[in-house]
Amino acid sequence: MSIDLSGKTALVTGAASGIGEAVARTLAAAGAAVVVTDLATQFDKAAAVVEAIVAGGDAAEFRALDISQEEQWISVTKHVRERYGALDVLVNNAGVVLVKPLVETTLEELRWISRINIEGVFLGVKHAVPLLRLRGQANPAGASIINFSSAMGIKGYPFGSLYSMSKGAIRLFSKSIALEFAQLHYNIRVNSIHPGLVDTAMVAHESEKLSALGAMGTSTSEEMRQAFQNLNPLGRLGTPQELANAVLFLASDLSSFVTGSEMTVDGGETAQ
Repeated sequence: MSIDLSGKTALVTGAASGIGEAVARTLAAAGAAVVVTDLATQFDKAAAVVEAIVAGGDAAEFRALDISQEEQWISVTKHVRERYGALDVLVNNAGVVLVKPLVETTLEELRWISRINIEGVFLGVKHAVPLLRLRGQANPAGASIINFSSAMGIKGYPFGSLYSMSKGAIRLFSKSIALEFAQLHYNIRVNSIHPGLVDTAMVAHESEKLSALGAMGTSTSEEMRQAFQNLNPLGRLGTPQELANAVLFLASDLSSFVTGSEMTVDGGETAQ
């Protein structure tokens, strides 16, 4: 069964590359008009994503967005209201990672990761809800918020305490607002996605940093990557497309009875 998102509008953060790019392309291919957002410094990459989507006959546009800046969220959601009237799907994908021993971590780094990973998601939900409610009222299946957490938001990992803290916060934030919006009859479903180790630039960065720390007895990024693969029950890293497929389901009306859930897309990593 193919999933049809025709007539829907979706906003994806951190969509210039990696998982966010795959999500934007996948939602657009299913028929959604996609607002591709990322930092202004990522304009060239984001523009290439939009160009590829449009060349394929689908609809997309780029809007610069630093998710930690409330005034930028206000500007982007105002644009969405003026151009599309409302919003069906919000995908809070953008985030940052920090690999570092706790005793070397600074308060400024805690505030940095919290500002982006936690405050950025909060701001996105807060300012998108009025637009999502409009579509929730018109569609029995409801509008959809999909917040990216992580396998590290479910279980602990060494050298990533601040990242785990921030992603754990997203997990419970998502559950709490799912219940709140249900009680308020907003008809907005809220779910979190928990990627395991995915073959992206972020994981390559983690491999380099962790191997430099000697994590899991490794000394090179290649050894760390192999250790990651060995850690996973399926014996490999995930792909951005596999995460995008999960988002596609949660964005669609097929997931009309799914809210407050945590979808692990991790090759069984958190099942161990």
